[in-house]
Amino acid sequence: MTKYEAKILELVTASRSHMTAEQVFDELRKTYPTVVLATVYNNLNRLWSAGAIRKISVEGMADRYDRIERHDHLVCKRCGRLSDVDLGDLTAQLEQAAGRSILSYDLKLIYLCEECRNEAQEKGT
Repeated sequence: MTKYEAKILELVTASRSHMTAEQVFDELRKTYPTVVLATVYNNLNRLWSAGAIRKISVEGMADRYDRIERHDHLVCKRCGRLSDVDLGDLTAQLEQAAGRSILSYDLKLIYLCEECRNEAQEKGT
């Protein structure tokens, strides 16, 4: 593992904010000021391909990266806020419903966060 991979893995694993590549880049530059954004993208992709981190894709938004620990996500439909939610491991239930073995799943629950819900109520929408 390269020094960049190790530091990026550390940053993503320690963060609970679901960092974008640009946010990882900004943090990594504090330790390695000469690093370039392409290096961050390449290392994030290698870590994701190796199963060391998760990539969270939400339509219309930049991919975000997260620790591999089993958990699911709440995604605000309006502002895109991403929050962790622990629903337990649903693998057995999903396999039974699907009628086959699954390798993994990525559950994203779409909702309106409290701020967006309040804003919508104030506007009457």
